[in-house]
Amino acid sequence: MGSGDDSLSGPAGSGPIPFETFMDRALYGTDGFYMHRGAAGRRGDFLTSPEVGPLFGAVIARYLDAEWRRLGKPAPFTVVDAGAGPGTLARAVLAAQPACASALRYVAVEVSPAQRERHPPDVESVDRLPDGPIDGVIVANELLDNLPFRLAVFDGAWREAYVDVGPGGEHNEVLSAPFDPVPARLPAAAPHGARAPLVERAAEFVDAARSRLRNGSLVVFDYGVATTAELAARPWRDWLRTYHRNERGGHYLADAGSQDITTDVPFDQLPPPDDVSTQADFLRRWGVDELVAEGKRVWRERAAAPDVAALRMRSRVSESEALLDPTGLGGFVVGAWVV
Repeated sequence: MGSGDDSLSGPAGSGPIPFETFMDRALYGTDGFYMHRGAAGRRGDFLTSPEVGPLFGAVIARYLDAEWRRLGKPAPFTVVDAGAGPGTLARAVLAAQPACASALRYVAVEVSPAQRERHPPDVESVDRLPDGPIDGVIVANELLDNLPFRLAVFDGAWREAYVDVGPGGEHNEVLSAPFDPVPARLPAAAPHGARAPLVERAAEFVDAARSRLRNGSLVVFDYGVATTAELAARPWRDWLRTYHRNERGGHYLADAGSQDITTDVPFDQLPPPDDVSTQADFLRRWGVDELVAEGKRVWRERAAAPDVAALRMRSRVSESEALLDPTGLGGFVVGAWVV
């Protein structure tokens, strides 16, 4: 990202560029969405689990404590928050006061300088994964869907999508010659115009993250599916999406740099996880129901004269409804790799 010419149009006369390169520039280049304007949150462009409220981070803190104990309580116990955005998850985890706090080294990884400026002061704020060996946990919440990917299009044969700049500065899609050989995981045939993402960078991230771990786990949360063939069979507008100001955006080639570009993640293109679950199942496994019950109890005790802490406890009920919704965040896929 950012090496050489990373403008949205590319150098004059350079010709079509792979969709992966276009997406990289549109999101992370000089004029990219995340470099200046893109943000999560209710007043941002999209809402992720940490922005729903602090409950998600409180559950993650429970998971971190369990991993710290499983690993023999190492010090330092390193937690890497990959794709940390403005540091919302970091704040919630630290506010939960996990048992591992005395040994905790929290590293927030974010490529956007504007987002890094918002990180809390008690974390390490960096723009890339730290070197290993790491004893701890690497967490990636809604990161893989934003890593640039190649785009395959079926037009009698599978071809790769490229992006060219028209005379008026508009971005147009052009297709390559048929793949030879056809990339693995793509079905032999598909409906005319079908598309599928080729998520090599997501797979490379999983490999890179695991290579940093000496002991511990990598946990990713994302909207995804089991197979590439499932995506190819669906209308591509269902899974190749854009977002702007908390609403669906326009076509993925329109308004480059002003909207997010994202995809459902085909997990069959990643190294096989050691554990796969839904987000709802993961959160229940690590105590979300207990935290909600605690919130209800505290609210009952303080409702007559509520303070800020009591109001936060009350909000756990609505937060859990959003986090566990099987048609929304609760249906996200959680993949875990254990080292």
